[in-house]
Amino acid sequence: MSHLMNTYGRLPVAFSHGDGSWLTDTDGKVYLDALSGIAVNTLGHNHPTLVAAISAQAGRILHASNLYRIPEQEQLADKLAALSGMDEVFFCNSGCEANEAAIKLARLYGHQQGVDSPATIVMEKAFHGRTMATLSATGNRKAQAGFEPLVSGFVRVPYNNLEAIRTLARYNKNVVAVMLEIVQGEGGINIADIDFQRGLRALCDDRGWLLICDEVQCGMGRTGTWFAFQHAGIRPDVVTLAKGLGGGVPIGACLAAGQAKGLFKPGNHGSTFGGNPLATTAALTTIEVIENDRLIEHALIVGASIREGLAQALAGCAGIVEIRGQGLMIGIELDRECGELVTRGLTAGLLINVTAEKVVRLLPALTLGADEAQELVSRLARLLRDFLAVP
Repeated sequence: MSHLMNTYGRLPVAFSHGDGSWLTDTDGKVYLDALSGIAVNTLGHNHPTLVAAISAQAGRILHASNLYRIPEQEQLADKLAALSGMDEVFFCNSGCEANEAAIKLARLYGHQQGVDSPATIVMEKAFHGRTMATLSATGNRKAQAGFEPLVSGFVRVPYNNLEAIRTLARYNKNVVAVMLEIVQGEGGINIADIDFQRGLRALCDDRGWLLICDEVQCGMGRTGTWFAFQHAGIRPDVVTLAKGLGGGVPIGACLAAGQAKGLFKPGNHGSTFGGNPLATTAALTTIEVIENDRLIEHALIVGASIREGLAQALAGCAGIVEIRGQGLMIGIELDRECGELVTRGLTAGLLINVTAEKVVRLLPALTLGADEAQELVSRLARLLRDFLAVP
């Protein structure tokens, strides 16, 4: 009997090692990894440059505490600011921690504006984490059930609906921020319209609200730009990152600019492990490889080839609602629940995920090769055709 808490419906497989976009289980079976640890393994598995950097850093120093300066942390903050156009960075260990920091920034900002009960607008189908505040911001009742009372101070609106936010602005005077996933991952690979993003930026400017972009899953080159908000040419006030930032080593970040810059002072927020030398070295190395190997451009090209290949292979296949995505963040929506495809995928040697009950989610490593992309299309198309043929 395992002493692990029963918090996951784990699949009956364990992996012993990986290489690039391939994983080998403890029985020796090989799988094509189209999930990359849910958008975490940006460079795939066992990337030699990342392995060497982590090994070398482990031989120098793992942890020193944020009571002292950490040069690697300072270098990473400078690099993220240069890539994003943001001004300052707080480091933590995960996406929900980054989003907690963003929520605290919004509340601190609201109080400084004289709002006694600051509220943040959040979206339907959003997923921001499982801590109490981020769970409350999340738009998934199944995830929230049993954990009431939820944290107050969140107002929910439909995704991609600027008019609903304008209407809300006319009567709710407590709103101080809007929190948006540019691409909703857990919600089913839903993409915020460019006009919606730009209109939201203008509305936030007009109202004096903070615009918070949760890029925990869609950031770090996955959509074909360093940050998904860059497709619309806007700059948020707050951006959150995690997942792919460290290439597999846990690290999160909350970036601030504009009206959010300078809000946190010593004592307002902190993290014991956040921004430690090992994690920040891993992130710096991941960014270096992305730049040197031109993986952002690669993500656009390979992502488009996967979507086009699936569209051709599944043409005329009843049950396919839509194939959508940006870069290497791809969703295939079906007209029925399809969770069993995950276990069917294991049998076919393919690691995929199903989210929002009806959407097959693909989040392969940015290093996925063109031949591997075609193999992914071939295996997945066969899997979907077989599944949809079942009465």
